[in-house]
Amino acid sequence: MLLKTVFSGFGGQGVLMMGYVLAWAGLHEEKHVTFLPAYGAEVRGGTANCTVVVSTEEIASPVASSPEYVVAMNYPSMVKYQNMIKTGGTMFLNSDLISQRPARDDMQVMLVPANSLAHELGSDRSLNMVMLGAVVEVTGIVSQEAIFKAIETVLEGKKKNIIEMNQKACAKGSEFASNQARTK
Repeated sequence: MLLKTVFSGFGGQGVLMMGYVLAWAGLHEEKHVTFLPAYGAEVRGGTANCTVVVSTEEIASPVASSPEYVVAMNYPSMVKYQNMIKTGGTMFLNSDLISQRPARDDMQVMLVPANSLAHELGSDRSLNMVMLGAVVEVTGIVSQEAIFKAIETVLEGKKKNIIEMNQKACAKGSEFASNQARTK
């Protein structure tokens, strides 16, 4: 198994943290992992993206030329990555900020209202973990347990309620994706 995921959006949406948590989750499951972040000079409000490769075998390159999965947290990210995703892959769209669908019809599209779901939890900043929970539920790249453990690792030293809120947001995204899968 070798799965490539690109996370993309504006700086400040937690895009790099999504990738970092996924990478740690892969490590907790003793998989091979690469994490390659990139962001604009302005950071908050500018573009941000990262590539995460999770594999059961050694990884030759951290570059994901044809990723299986793309997470687009805003419209410019959807436009940028829609032609890069592998045929048959899945694009996860933050449907609160993206009203259009990709031009291609040879991939799956999962619409996740990440901002709204995070707001329901009372933590607008946790939209990234909502989306990550949905991604993990649909893809099975790693287990939800590994994601929860990775959140603890990445947020080590933070207040317990911050860790718990991020885990709760991840569970909310997972629940949303699970319910969507059942209704299709």
